[in-house]
Amino acid sequence: MDIGVISVRYARALLKSAVQTKCDDQVYTDMATLAKSFVDVPQLRTTINNPTIPQESKRQLLITACGPAVTPLTERFVDLVLKEGRESFMVFIASSYITLYRKQKNIIHGRLITATTVSPETEQKMRSIVESKTQGTVEFLTEVNPDIIGGFILEYDTYRLDASVQSQLWSILKNLK
Repeated sequence: MDIGVISVRYARALLKSAVQTKCDDQVYTDMATLAKSFVDVPQLRTTINNPTIPQESKRQLLITACGPAVTPLTERFVDLVLKEGRESFMVFIASSYITLYRKQKNIIHGRLITATTVSPETEQKMRSIVESKTQGTVEFLTEVNPDIIGGFILEYDTYRLDASVQSQLWSILKNLK
């Protein structure tokens, strides 16, 4: 079986259980924290995949990687995944859960890149613009990148608006050649 198929099946089952027990938001937080842990600590994946590590140690690692206040459903789910020997799929399952949850709740992942820190009012205004265009809720990440010199870059879904001074300068330079 394919990694993607297995991961999506487990993620769907987890989402369905989470919705039934009305803890889908908390499980989303657990899975988002777990996915971030896999990115922040690359050794986590190799440790979880190591067959010489005892299951109980893997369980503790995964539960800890899910964050400080893990839901009982997440704990039971980790136990199930370990019992079935699918721990190597956990990073993919967490990512699949995040995708399915966002789709179900109509949450759009957006990113605003600016040359300097923006005020909360400006960030909220950009969020409102994206929400009005997408008819959904926006999870917004803001990032400061002084290399863009000025302006901003707004990304969400498959949309990218580059209104940075850097891109305008590159465009002028390209036209001069």
